[in-house]
Amino acid sequence: MPRSKEKAKGFQSPRGTHDILPEEEALWGKMRESLKAISAFYGFGRIDTPHFENSDLFYVGVGKATDIVSKQMYSFKTRGGDQLTLRPEGTAPVARAYIEHGMASWPQPVKLYYEGSFFRHESPQRGRFRELHQWGLELIGDESAVADAYIIQVFYAYLQEWGIKDVVAEVNSIGCPVCRSSYRTQLNQYYRSRIRGLCRDCKERFKDNPLRLLDCSEEKCVMVRKSAPQILDRLCEVCRAHFRLLLEFLEESGIPYILNPHLVRGLDYYTRTVFEFFVEEPLNRPEGSEVAASPERAEGVKEESKESFKRLAILGGGRYDGLIELVGGRATPAVGGALGLERLVSLIRARKINIPEAARPNVFLVQLGELAKKKSFRVMEELRKAGITMSESLGRDSIRSQLNIADRVGAEYALILGQKEALDDMIILREMSSGIQESIPQFKLIEALRRKLKK
Repeated sequence: MPRSKEKAKGFQSPRGTHDILPEEEALWGKMRESLKAISAFYGFGRIDTPHFENSDLFYVGVGKATDIVSKQMYSFKTRGGDQLTLRPEGTAPVARAYIEHGMASWPQPVKLYYEGSFFRHESPQRGRFRELHQWGLELIGDESAVADAYIIQVFYAYLQEWGIKDVVAEVNSIGCPVCRSSYRTQLNQYYRSRIRGLCRDCKERFKDNPLRLLDCSEEKCVMVRKSAPQILDRLCEVCRAHFRLLLEFLEESGIPYILNPHLVRGLDYYTRTVFEFFVEEPLNRPEGSEVAASPERAEGVKEESKESFKRLAILGGGRYDGLIELVGGRATPAVGGALGLERLVSLIRARKINIPEAARPNVFLVQLGELAKKKSFRVMEELRKAGITMSESLGRDSIRSQLNIADRVGAEYALILGQKEALDDMIILREMSSGIQESIPQFKLIEALRRKLKK
């Protein structure tokens, strides 16, 4: 008996990833254009770093005890024996590039931005992916509070541009190594007698980095944290003055903010300023919206809001004055942040913010017969060089079906190239709205189209 055909295996995108389809690219393209424009306006130059780096860059720079390094990195060994990691965040690679390419000799500060894919092995949920896209800003070589405010201002302006008007910045200072040392001692003392009431992760954090106990969102850990000592009360004079000046800049700029004394963020390289931007989203969201519940704690939100709203964290960042020295450079102050583009897309959709429509083609090229199809490639190239957008359906032979497609895509004019036109070097120019058409020499096509499109 003949062997039965084995059923072909079906494939789907890997868990925690997603495809961006052509109809979605109108929004993604507009976002990329606008972030490129605002980055350039504020003086940030684009940098693209490799999608993978030496694993030690993240062990040393981000911190072995952080969740990103200990739980979320995609690491692999090459055939040559190198240990590499798909980049889980953008700041450490930029710091590496700053050192490697001698940017310390450039006029300071150096302002860089990036946009691209990052990879973290997290539990997938709405708005959170294992391959995620971020827009990041880094300002390197300026230790002043105005640099911190500058980064926050650019992000705030970008969100305002997209109609996200209710965003609030949560800010805190986690001090410098001088004042943080004594605070850690006090934090240890407070938590030592309460360690049994903490989650498993926090019991580990207590040994490695007690500051990160403040970052846990487990309900029992949030309750313990409420009475924990606050670092704002224990800042040294230099850090206190820096933070006070930052708040003055934010007030002067009209950027809404609240103090969150428990905000520490999850990366070891942060010093002094840390910040996150939040919006509040209704719990009864429209079905199909992809807005994620914020992984951060709900502490600090009004009681009535807690029942009907969830807080969505859409971006975060802070100052990292020790990172560049930590990964092999000279001590260099720096500040930066990153915005999650999937989170922004979800927010735009959930709020039904107007999304730009895909541009309609100026013309649709109809070709009938083999000779016309062959000649059509030259016509397409002439249209491309002239900057006239077009669409076509080379696989169709019916003029009716091709004109129906031209109507659906919204083309203003159809160019009809049949066997006779191909032999005579002519082409039929048809106005789609009226059906009026004329036959013109092919060498006059671009001139005629420009004249008509200008009208």
